[in-house]
Amino acid sequence: MIRIESLSLQRGTKPLFEQASATLNPGEKIGLIGVNGAGKSTLFALLRGVMHADGGEVSVPQNWQIAHVMQDIPAVEQTALGYVLDGDGRLRAIEERIAAAHSSHDGVTEAEAHIAFADADGYTAPARTESLLLGLGFTLQQTRQPVASFSGGWRMRLNLAQALMCPSNLLLLDEPTNHLDLDAIVWLEAWLQRYAGTLITISHDREFLDAVCDVTLHIHAGKLQRYNGNYSQFEIQRIAHLALQAAAFEKQRRHIDHLQSYIDRFRYKASKSRQAQSRIKALEKMERIAPVHAASEFSFSFRAPRAAPDPMLVLEDVACGYHTASGERRVLSDVNLSIQNGQRIGLLGANGQGKSTLVKTLAGVLAPLAGELRSGKGLQIGYFAQHQLETLHPEVSPLLHLQRIAPKIREQELRDFLGSFNFRGDMAMSPVGPFSGGEKARLALALIIWRQPNLLLLDEPTNNLDLETRHALTLALAEFEGTLILVSHDRFLLRATAEQFMLVTHGGLQAFDGDLDEYRNWLLRRAAAERAAVSALEEIASGKEPGAATPAINRNEQRRIGAQQRQHLAQLRKPLLRELARQEQELEALTAEKAHLDTVLADADTYAESNKVLLAESLKRHAQVAVRLESVETQWMETQAQLEQIS
Repeated sequence: MIRIESLSLQRGTKPLFEQASATLNPGEKIGLIGVNGAGKSTLFALLRGVMHADGGEVSVPQNWQIAHVMQDIPAVEQTALGYVLDGDGRLRAIEERIAAAHSSHDGVTEAEAHIAFADADGYTAPARTESLLLGLGFTLQQTRQPVASFSGGWRMRLNLAQALMCPSNLLLLDEPTNHLDLDAIVWLEAWLQRYAGTLITISHDREFLDAVCDVTLHIHAGKLQRYNGNYSQFEIQRIAHLALQAAAFEKQRRHIDHLQSYIDRFRYKASKSRQAQSRIKALEKMERIAPVHAASEFSFSFRAPRAAPDPMLVLEDVACGYHTASGERRVLSDVNLSIQNGQRIGLLGANGQGKSTLVKTLAGVLAPLAGELRSGKGLQIGYFAQHQLETLHPEVSPLLHLQRIAPKIREQELRDFLGSFNFRGDMAMSPVGPFSGGEKARLALALIIWRQPNLLLLDEPTNNLDLETRHALTLALAEFEGTLILVSHDRFLLRATAEQFMLVTHGGLQAFDGDLDEYRNWLLRRAAAERAAVSALEEIASGKEPGAATPAINRNEQRRIGAQQRQHLAQLRKPLLRELARQEQELEALTAEKAHLDTVLADADTYAESNKVLLAESLKRHAQVAVRLESVETQWMETQAQLEQIS
């Protein structure tokens, strides 16, 4: 159990936590949320023990293994497979023991180390590592490539895989979806749902939080507030909590005013002084309820387009790609697409398939390598690139950025416009270099919106945005009057703004006839088919017929490992079987009691005047039994599912 008790911590002049407390139970999956700068990453550092509190205590069980994603990006020549295997430090330590014992010809120690290696599932470790890497979007060939050959985003995926490989009791994930495409996020969600330890994750992806988390820990005003449920359930509970707090504050304010009025009237009157002193003491001891300071919602809107050409863009047999020193590098071929006014298209597909290349071609950043691209008269494109923030000049203020594209507009009008994006006062005149990623993203959006585009091309616009700004962008796009083409791994944004989907895959563009849930199912089916195909190719490469039995190299070793695995499975099943039997007994008793109560309530005599007490008790107990019956049935199904998973 993780205990946070009376935590206080100050960074510089800013207090992050003030007497904050929370308790997290083993096996829970917690979403840690709060505005940027609230202290989420600081709390991770406290849990890892790399930072210490000014007051209070943060305690994690001493025997727990903590895994987290390293933020530094290595450039080593070690293979991706070997690098991720390093995440299981226990296995690497046993391998060193085996090597040392072998070098010193210590047969007994070497045998013991081999047994420990088998007990730690060392023989399955390479296969488990490959599974992690394939799930995160790597190909089998890439798992054998050196880490240094990958870009920064792919190395961060390797760091994530290394953290998942660690046999941990507590897994800390800070924005794990930032460098993932939708395909990899779907796989990661499924993996985390099966994770047996305690998970705490920071994320601005609400669908990811909804899919993975069963507890939400909210950092607000230096306090920690625990809510049972995922992010959507948190939002509902938070609204109710604020309403109750506001009502309690108002009630207490009226009570304080009443006491103060009495004190002011009778404090110096001899006959009433004792009562007045009593009320003074009551006021001093009273624990004050904090007033509700609900953060004002950030919102913005797109300006109405000046024109609405139809069609916007027409592509005929277009090839998309790049010119290189050695010639052309085609990414997509034979793209035929007519973009009509008012269309709202979401582009799907794994990273590297060509979504960004297609959007750059539509935006005119890349010229077609072949075919024809025609623009409608009056077309005004607003393009937000994946690396849009790099186009901002760090030494230039938001106001000067806007003045460069609108030199004839009065300064006050530009200031008013920037103020609607929360760039007010001195902030509008400050260099953008020290701004946070979210602030820079807001500025980049503001510069696009000023131009009044009728075709929006957005490539991962939410990467640096917090939950509140993502929500504001979603609402603004829902009301946008023009045409939208969107690339995003944020499914909440895609669901709310895209009306049709197109799939970029295998060098081409095709319509996807379905929603995001159907796309998720399609991904899972395709992944299963690809794993089967890879397995068959490996068998053929090794000289075996696909599906043929693996020849026994060491039958005694296989039998020993098989016996250990069966014993391990039996140990896992035993408590579940006991729990299943208990649940079935309770279900039987509850079902019998409900049947009896149904009979009582169906009897007309129960409703006689003389049986008022019986009727009230029967109705009350019937409601209790119905609720408990539903709860136990749900628990029974979950236990059955766990047993099936073990089998």
